[in-house]
Amino acid sequence: MKQSEIKELSVAELQEKLGETTKSYSEMKMAHAISPLENPIQLRSARRTVARIATELTKRELQ
Repeated sequence: MKQSEIKELSVAELQEKLGETTKSYSEMKMAHAISPLENPIQLRSARRTVARIATELTKRELQ
């Protein structure tokens, strides 16, 4: 998910998306520990998406 897409979402949508993405990331991480993922770059991309969403939420809270 790109930063421009994240900026367009509301706070409620961001919180929902953060929950979904965090859950997806943890599931991928567990699956990767058991047997290697076909594309391990997915882990990095999911982790960065979680960080982008969390950063945007924090930024909005401080405003």
